[in-house]
Amino acid sequence: MAFETLSYEVKDNVAVITLNRPDAANALNLPMAKELCEVAVQAEHDPNVRAVLLTATGKMFCAGGDLKHFAEAGDDMAARLTHTATNLHTAVSHFNRMDAPVIVAVNGTAAGAGFSLAICGDYVFASENAKFTMAYTAAGLSPDGSSTFFLAQLVGMRKAKELALTNRLLTAEEAFNWGLVNKVVPIEELQEESLAMAQKLAQGPTKSFGVTKRLILDACTESLESQMEAEGRGIAGCSQSADGQEGVAAFLEKRKPNFKGR
Repeated sequence: MAFETLSYEVKDNVAVITLNRPDAANALNLPMAKELCEVAVQAEHDPNVRAVLLTATGKMFCAGGDLKHFAEAGDDMAARLTHTATNLHTAVSHFNRMDAPVIVAVNGTAAGAGFSLAICGDYVFASENAKFTMAYTAAGLSPDGSSTFFLAQLVGMRKAKELALTNRLLTAEEAFNWGLVNKVVPIEELQEESLAMAQKLAQGPTKSFGVTKRLILDACTESLESQMEAEGRGIAGCSQSADGQEGVAAFLEKRKPNFKGR
């Protein structure tokens, strides 16, 4: 599949999405938002995709929204921002609702929308030279891309406000200590390690992963009783799936399970 702002490839049950506007610091414009939406939907509905890896080319992961692109719209800037945010938000929703785990490999600075994309993943790697900043209010704007949803859950409200209001720049190690990323690795090992994790998860019980992702995602907005009801339905449904039956059988037979995914 040919795209203008990113590349998309499926190999060994892993969909690799690579932001590819290195000369523009991989800044998010309307075409990129539309293409992210397209590949997120494609990955969700492709039975061959059992894990997703999101990364970028060049020295930056994503410098945020392409403000020049938005300003060029003149009086229509608000409309262009709305179209861009709508497509970005649809992509983020599909990444978080799909069965396939989404691994993010942050190769450089993640600012604004890049920050949002980085922290919305299911498992996040960062290179040692990566930097993280909200950046929105520095341009007189407010956050988008799901960052206000995930950030407070990851770091707490007090630190979330600090990052959003001061635009403090976090190093990769600070981002790890704050709980924004799972692992920090040398830049030369980033792609290998993140792809290895994607390939490992791609061999797992995809449907079970999907139910688990959605349960955790919904937990902060549900009551205890409604969450437990969802858990009950989820585990019962998983037990009826081929992977659920295989997993139980493998446990009882003391062997490694052979999950087939979806």
